[in-house]
Amino acid sequence: MPKGVTRRRPQTRARLLESALAAFAELGFHATSIEEICDRAGYTRGAFYSNFASKDELFFALFDENAEKVLERFERAATEIDPSATWQQQIATVLAAAGPGDRNWYLTSMEFSLHAIRDPRAAAILAEHDAKLRAALTGIVAGIFDRFGLALTIDPDLFARLVVAIREGGRAQSYVEPDRLGLGELERLFLPMVLEAVSTTD
Repeated sequence: MPKGVTRRRPQTRARLLESALAAFAELGFHATSIEEICDRAGYTRGAFYSNFASKDELFFALFDENAEKVLERFERAATEIDPSATWQQQIATVLAAAGPGDRNWYLTSMEFSLHAIRDPRAAAILAEHDAKLRAALTGIVAGIFDRFGLALTIDPDLFARLVVAIREGGRAQSYVEPDRLGLGELERLFLPMVLEAVSTTD
């Protein structure tokens, strides 16, 4: 491959990912064609297929990109929590952290999850990516627990699954009724109770 093309490839890939996420959020994962993504990005189908084998593969690249941003947000929130709050409130605040691009990703990931439920192959790959994200999340939570001399009394992976369930369920309701339920409100309200129930002095 010519050197010029090689240097442009990361930029091309990033532009395709950005355009795909916007299209998925606006039109839906299934309704968005590869042509639509390419048109928005200003590239040809050849550029798409030189970076991704399919829309599914592109989605998982978006998943990994978003997971990195989410974990960075959690880690940053963990260093900025209010020391005057209770440890339960501090941890809940970290787990409720939201970002400006959350809505587009939520719309895209929820639709893909429905697709994966119907497609065992997609489900298996999604489960692998979910597991890596949960493992990283439990690592962050474990660090905060250590700071307070605490330990979970349940399987950390199950705890991470519960946190994800509360976050995703809460966001669904917040996006439907933004004037009634703020983003992260359910996490900040109920996770302290959950944390109290599943933790003990280490």
